[in-house]
Amino acid sequence: MAIDVLQPGMMPRASISVNMLRVQTIATITASCPPLLQEPLAAEDAEQLGAALKVIADPARLRLLSLIRAQPGHEACVCHLTEPLGLSQPTVSHHLKVLLQAGLVEREQRGSWAYFRVVPEQLHALRDVLG
Repeated sequence: MAIDVLQPGMMPRASISVNMLRVQTIATITASCPPLLQEPLAAEDAEQLGAALKVIADPARLRLLSLIRAQPGHEACVCHLTEPLGLSQPTVSHHLKVLLQAGLVEREQRGSWAYFRVVPEQLHALRDVLG
């Protein structure tokens, strides 16, 4: 089970918007969705799973997951991720926010810096749904 570290005043979300689609967190989807090859997916399950896959279908987000996991201690600050990605800090922060809201990374505030860790259980759960 993933534990999200939230800023004071932030409310956890059960879903996020990605390209105008509502996406439930990966944990919510994988808990209710049967494995893809086990039985036909209901239209709603297919839509939710497709939206969740869009979260990780972005090359920058895939690289972020990989870069974070490769860092010492398997965590990274945004300041460590902008140069390897070749993206601006606001763009990297946006992608991290999408990953955070999908439950694929955790965030911990340390002073003025935010550190992110991959939640491997969420990726494993998504893999299991794909069969």
